[in-house]
Amino acid sequence: MSATADHAETNLAVRLGFQPDMVVQEIGYDDDVDQELREAIEQATGTELVDEEYDDVADAVVLWFREDDGDLTDALVDAIAYMEEGGSILLLTPKTGRDGYVEPSEIGEASTTAGLSQTKSINAGKDWNGSRLSTPKGAAKKR
Repeated sequence: MSATADHAETNLAVRLGFQPDMVVQEIGYDDDVDQELREAIEQATGTELVDEEYDDVADAVVLWFREDDGDLTDALVDAIAYMEEGGSILLLTPKTGRDGYVEPSEIGEASTTAGLSQTKSINAGKDWNGSRLSTPKGAAKKR
């Protein structure tokens, strides 16, 4: 990857709110995830992403979700439990026409039901769309 492309990816991670020393938990990792975005998040935070087995609270969650991954509302509620109060979730879903595509109306309904507000939608790579979801203050639980 060129230095310019690397810089652009890092800027995307920074624009999404990832900052140095943040603990970011990744849920739903599989072979189809966007490795460049993962690396950009790690570069922006200066730390490796932690996986679903991480047993402490995180500052943010990256949730890769596909249509056949189960119930999106349940996945979002579970992700909230992993976060610090006021944390955010980056929900990544396949783009239109890709395997596992999730309708925007389903994302909106699941987010609202889970008590989250959508603050930003982004193009998160060649195959992925991203939705930045925020928890209201006091919603996240400490484990």
